[in-house]
Amino acid sequence: MSHKRVGTSVTVICIVGMLFLKLHGSMPEFGERIDRGILEHAPIREASGIAASRQNADVLWTHNDSDRGPRIFALSATGKHLAVYRLAGASCRDWEDIAIGTGPAANTQYIYIGNIGDNLSRYDLKYIYRVPEPVVRQQRVEEEITLGNVETITFRFPDGNRDAETLMLDPSTRDIYIVSKREEQVRVYVLPFPQSISEVSTAEAVATLDMLNVVGGDISPSGDELLLKTYGHVYYWQRSAAQPLREVFAQRPIRVPYIPEPQGEAVCWEANGSGYFTTSEEFASLPAHLFYYPRLNTPAN
Repeated sequence: MSHKRVGTSVTVICIVGMLFLKLHGSMPEFGERIDRGILEHAPIREASGIAASRQNADVLWTHNDSDRGPRIFALSATGKHLAVYRLAGASCRDWEDIAIGTGPAANTQYIYIGNIGDNLSRYDLKYIYRVPEPVVRQQRVEEEITLGNVETITFRFPDGNRDAETLMLDPSTRDIYIVSKREEQVRVYVLPFPQSISEVSTAEAVATLDMLNVVGGDISPSGDELLLKTYGHVYYWQRSAAQPLREVFAQRPIRVPYIPEPQGEAVCWEANGSGYFTTSEEFASLPAHLFYYPRLNTPAN
């Protein structure tokens, strides 16, 4: 299948999905892009993932891509630098996405970082780091705070080595979802909760999507909406009450607003679900911006 055929197929799927949602009175609407500002902190050069804090108001988390150290960066909702944290014992082969949500301890929010990139599909084992989300206090630019209690979830794919850039957490089940990137029909995998931190797990393949180059995604804090991002588009799914997430991927998505960014790989919901953010890696001499797409309505579920 050529790239053109893939794009045409996705377009047809999205049109059908839009008609379905319109007929059922649940069409989501989002506004035009708002530029919230430049990512201020100079070391953030390859922002490959983004996530909205659950316990720090108006704080976002991001990270660099590969070979820039196991660090995560806290920034404001206008791109201002807040803090840098280093994950003790973690490595940074190819960090590609970040998610936030619940985990093994009750009433604790965790940050999940996916060391899951593999451009040449060479590595059998992939890693997800899980660490309790810290309380962010603005610090001096040169300071780094080390986070202990970092847990490593080691896994492999069931059908061979894969490059992946999308990591998502289902807040209703605490299951982790990973989406591959480079197949002409990308694959969706799940690591059910509780994820082992002592043994190598094998992810379960649960769906295929007629898309190419899926580079980021996020599940809404309420758990009933899903975004997946390619280099050119952002796709939206709606989840009905009590519906297993793996079944959502069988539904037809719709496209929601997105203006492509140079090497734009990151997308996340706002913490209250009122819109979504995107950002990108720096490209040539162009700085990365933080963009926001506000919600205009609340779709019926």
